[in-house]
Amino acid sequence: MSGKEQHPDLEAQQATQEEPELDRGIVEAWAARMISNPDRAYKATFYLATIFFLVTTLFPFYWLFMVALTPRGDLSNVGVLTPGGAINPGAFVDIFTTLPFHRYMFNSFLIATVATVIVLFVASLAGYVFGRLRFRGRNALLLSVLVTSFFPPAAFFVPLNRLFNTNIGALRPLLSAGSLYNTPYAIFVPLSALYLPLSIFILMTFYSQIPEGLEDAARVEGTTRLGALFRVIVPLSAPGVATAGVLTFITVYNEYFFSSLMTDGRPENWAPMLEGVLRFQGEFEVLFNLMAAASIVAVLPVAILVIVAQEKIVSGLTAGAVKE
Repeated sequence: MSGKEQHPDLEAQQATQEEPELDRGIVEAWAARMISNPDRAYKATFYLATIFFLVTTLFPFYWLFMVALTPRGDLSNVGVLTPGGAINPGAFVDIFTTLPFHRYMFNSFLIATVATVIVLFVASLAGYVFGRLRFRGRNALLLSVLVTSFFPPAAFFVPLNRLFNTNIGALRPLLSAGSLYNTPYAIFVPLSALYLPLSIFILMTFYSQIPEGLEDAARVEGTTRLGALFRVIVPLSAPGVATAGVLTFITVYNEYFFSSLMTDGRPENWAPMLEGVLRFQGEFEVLFNLMAAASIVAVLPVAILVIVAQEKIVSGLTAGAVKE
């Protein structure tokens, strides 16, 4: 090898050292560093998304907690990060002594539970039909079911209100008033029908992915189609069932429109949880600390449900996102 010849790696290194630095702006320089170090870009994006989530989602609950801990006379001095005076956790007890707030919560919880059970049962049957059977008019029928979810709930209130306020003689042995007004039936029946199409679509997607051989094997053992649905298909579609159930429960639990209009606002007549929160707003005074405490207590059942079922919900929402 002659003295003038150099190794290719040495030539590339010299060319790199002699290359002049580009005059980049702040944004261009930041983008170049992120491209050269992708791990750093991923971490920066993660921290940015976390901070955004904390500020927009969790901070309002923290501020509600600060308002709940502030005595009524110091509410004008409540701060963003600290309460407006001496810490007073008595508001979390006063919401149950001032009003029967536990009854309002029980009403919403029971109505949401019944509506969720009804929706999951009917949606399982409909999802099986649309997802695993082929028949004439299937797409048109499915489209007609999904179109129902496009209408706002207010569009159905007038006919439903007339129907539920009508005295029906056949109901007198069961209901003293002879109508469905001020009964839980007037709440969970329309809510179940309104939120049924979404559950049908979710379960149809999951049921259609179950191999037909598993259902055929169950039917060979002597089970019926209905038995194969609830013994084989539903357990294998647990993420989808959990997702549909949790979404239905949360929506019905937080619903206020139908619940407030189908009752007179009293807890013994199945008034919802949000009606109880608004009851702390009087004619001459608004008990903001009690409203904040009631809002925090009311959201606890939903928070516990989401924490318990979070793995099923995540897997159910992301199913089918990656094609294998």
